[in-house]
Amino acid sequence: MPADSRDVPPDHPVAVVTGAGSGLGRATTTALVAAGFRVALLGRHRQTLEESAGLAGGSTIVLPTDISRPEEVESAFAAVVAEWGRIDLLYNNAGRFGPTGDVDEVEVDDWLASVATNLTGTFLCSRAAFAQMKRQRPQGGRIINNGSISAHSPRPGSAAYTATKHAISGLTKTLSLDGRPYDIACGQIDIGNAATAITAGIGTSTRQADGSMRAEPTFDARHAADAVVRMALLPLDVNVQELTIMATAMPYVGRG
Repeated sequence: MPADSRDVPPDHPVAVVTGAGSGLGRATTTALVAAGFRVALLGRHRQTLEESAGLAGGSTIVLPTDISRPEEVESAFAAVVAEWGRIDLLYNNAGRFGPTGDVDEVEVDDWLASVATNLTGTFLCSRAAFAQMKRQRPQGGRIINNGSISAHSPRPGSAAYTATKHAISGLTKTLSLDGRPYDIACGQIDIGNAATAITAGIGTSTRQADGSMRAEPTFDARHAADAVVRMALLPLDVNVQELTIMATAMPYVGRG
């Protein structure tokens, strides 16, 4: 059934999750399915996406996608609409830490690759979701961006990652403002030290602002996934503009 012929929201809303093949994306996919969502899993590798879909159960589709490529993003979102008729939620989760080191040590190609995934990819997915949310009936939907603690405060030697995550904060605010006439809500979740494979080193030893190395506390990623679901289940006239969830004792608030 065409999206614009629907007069009421579906019993099982439709979500798109990027970076769904591992870590926070996998945990959030599972949590959304448990909450009654139908979920489209986007990521670069079919095998890991299928593993996530198998763990989540429920109604899912796997769409291998490089979100830095406009044509692949458009194709993926068109496939979601062809399958389920609408998009109610986009969780922009995909990202890469990118190069580390002082800014003069960062290779330009590595910088561009980080921007392509973390910022341009988020823009492309938001653009596609926003357009669909505007034209579907009933109109509207929600976009949640994964901003990271680095959207507020950098780690040493993280120029590319931190710059892109600060940019996500600006994109989130703009989407929130521009979405008002169309019942499109946009918020941001900033996650600090969720325990995933990609952050395993933080719990062992990581560089601090004073140059020392020490372990930092982490927390179960499912709590971050549950927070995304709570944001997602709000009615569209309510928005969590910004939410920070982190390990309680991580060196973020204050001076470490």
